[in-house]
Amino acid sequence: MSKILPKCCCLLAVILTACAAAVLFAEDVDVTPTVADGIAWYNAQNWPVENKAWNDTARYFARLPGRAEGVVTGSVWGLSQHSAGELVRFRTNAPAIRVKFRLYSANLAMTHMPATGVSGLDLYALDNGTWKWAACTQPKNQEDNVELIGGMNPVMRDYMLYLPLYNGVDALEIGVPEGAEFHAVLPRTDRPILYYGTSIAHGGCCSRPGNTFTAMLSRRLDVPVLNLGFSGSARMEPELGELFAELDPVLFVLDASPNMNAALIDQRGVNFVQILRDKHPETPILLVEDRVYSNSWIIPSKAETNRTNEEALRRVYDHFIAAGDKNIYYLSAENLIGDEIDKDSTMDSSHLNDLGMYRMTDSLEKVIRPILGK
Repeated sequence: MSKILPKCCCLLAVILTACAAAVLFAEDVDVTPTVADGIAWYNAQNWPVENKAWNDTARYFARLPGRAEGVVTGSVWGLSQHSAGELVRFRTNAPAIRVKFRLYSANLAMTHMPATGVSGLDLYALDNGTWKWAACTQPKNQEDNVELIGGMNPVMRDYMLYLPLYNGVDALEIGVPEGAEFHAVLPRTDRPILYYGTSIAHGGCCSRPGNTFTAMLSRRLDVPVLNLGFSGSARMEPELGELFAELDPVLFVLDASPNMNAALIDQRGVNFVQILRDKHPETPILLVEDRVYSNSWIIPSKAETNRTNEEALRRVYDHFIAAGDKNIYYLSAENLIGDEIDKDSTMDSSHLNDLGMYRMTDSLEKVIRPILGK
């Protein structure tokens, strides 16, 4: 089973405070709608989005600050325009909810990932203290106006609307029947988990945004999670480490090995962690091993890639343990996505399906919950 290596001493407590660099608030706010044809439309850019790390983004629902353009690689910059992990909170007693949106890209789906995951808006509702799935758009157009859900009892509920994983959002309005009560709900004030990873963290290839392991982990632990997954482009560049070091998360999770090889991990791994440690000497850092290719049992070259990547990341961990770092953790890839149970957690041996996302959430939760003292 997935395991965490022992460290020199246990983390006794984590104090959750406001994150100055992130957009994090803790109260409701009334916003003024635009009414048309009996529908009151609320512009989602009129209150802060949750799981957005920087205020100074060039586009409202982007993930990196505008000043990162030309500093990070072109690939990372382009992917940062995706809204992966971000969500909008609101409260309403409306019997029906509509969404009016314009997506960043006309590419709504991929050959190995449905439009609901790439470009969908995914709605959850709070029921007796538990977030439950309610509805998801089925994108057919880059710009649209659709009923997201209808036929509900008109009782007050809290909602979270997850934004697209592999697309961005240029405009988003939430519509309810005129006369229904509506309150914008501001993001939580807790310091977030920062999750840096590859296409797998980015969301590939689950069926809808709420099914990513970052989203599930956030719901289980009741902690915001910044999704900083960059598909095919997580290579521990120091420039990105410097940006991450500006933030004040409760935990850094580093899961970039699937986009790297052993030589690159050896070249960049220690330096990347050190950049974070210099600014955050006490913040826990969790290193996650390269997930096991689900057909590595039959393709020796894939098994070799997993083995050498694991050894290289272990050397990074050992470096900091030898230096006396008491707040660095390590998650083995052993059974990380249920590999010992079956080989059913991916859709192409690499990217996780919904089952794989669920299993990875289980593995991460077992390690992160005690780190956070939850």
